[in-house]
Amino acid sequence: MQNIYLIILFYIALELFEMQWQRGKTMMEMLAKMFRYYHRNIFLFFMMHPTYYGGIALVLFTDYAAAAVILLLIKTVDIATKILLIQQVFEKRIIAPEIAQMLITPLPKGMAFLGVVVYTPMVYFALTSNIYY
Repeated sequence: MQNIYLIILFYIALELFEMQWQRGKTMMEMLAKMFRYYHRNIFLFFMMHPTYYGGIALVLFTDYAAAAVILLLIKTVDIATKILLIQQVFEKRIIAPEIAQMLITPLPKGMAFLGVVVYTPMVYFALTSNIYY
């Protein structure tokens, strides 16, 4: 059981790392920070998402527990959405007015911690669905 808590604490630390480098007052500010890494190297962009690799490890470690698979699916959609938005905004420079409005709308301060709040219970559920020692 101690191992589960250590894994969860490590995952929270990774989530906080991602939260820190992506933090912004608006979605546009967040996208601009992400674009810096994306523009340098796509592999660097992917390396800045360590919780994705943690999700892959979790799926393998828990023998495809439902919560782990769902977490990996959400993480995959999240990264794909970020890449599509970055391409639309910074490369193609074609965005719908509704999306442009969404990108400049200020975000609530608690929004940054949403990843920790949503993904941490999923990690716990995945690890406790089949107890591994």
